[in-house]
Amino acid sequence: MAGLPTGNEKWVRKSLRNLASELKEKTYDVSRTTVKRLLRKLDYGLVSNRKSLVRIEHPDQDRQFRYIKRVKKLFLDAGFPVISIDAKDKEQIGDFLNKGRNWRQKPERVLLHDFPSDAIGRAVPYGIYDLTHNQGYVYVGNSYDTPEFAAHCIAQWWSNPERPRFEREDMLLIFCDAGGSNSSRFWLWKQEVQTQLANRFGIRIMICHYPTGASRYNPIEYRLFSQISRLLQSNVGE
Repeated sequence: MAGLPTGNEKWVRKSLRNLASELKEKTYDVSRTTVKRLLRKLDYGLVSNRKSLVRIEHPDQDRQFRYIKRVKKLFLDAGFPVISIDAKDKEQIGDFLNKGRNWRQKPERVLLHDFPSDAIGRAVPYGIYDLTHNQGYVYVGNSYDTPEFAAHCIAQWWSNPERPRFEREDMLLIFCDAGGSNSSRFWLWKQEVQTQLANRFGIRIMICHYPTGASRYNPIEYRLFSQISRLLQSNVGE
């Protein structure tokens, strides 16, 4: 059932049973199995929406991508560190249902409802991908994805004594999306980067934001997060 919640206009999804009933009212005595076979013959089927429509790109978008590509090459050739950052979906911590199956003698008992009030906390994963060494890092917070948290994760990575070193470490290039905690419109994000990174470690920082709606081109999406998703999927059923 769907329609306008404030009006009388309603419509019902035409199931096979409903279609067969309406055809019988019009003197066509057919079963729902016959209706299904005829629909299949006409290439009809139950399908959902597909995200495929793209709005007209901004005329300067290609120039922005070319600029990002040129800057990345300059930094990498000069031996400067280049990282790609992004936050992933937040997860509630507690006895909640997780999709997937694994081998065990009996199922694990979890809560019937996923109420936020029943959660122990909230996990906020924030990823950093090192383009030079092809290495990824994930830091998990227990609150919210804020500019302070994003800058803190980068500072934690930079101060890690076990991270690989670069030829030159007086400059840092950061690739990130246009939205989220590292949004190009957030002055707090720029302030935290200045305070927690530039001032603390005495380095110069350059930030390149990908155009709105183009986050899939951010290197961390297909070099780090995609591999994590692949690993989780491979473990399902083992």
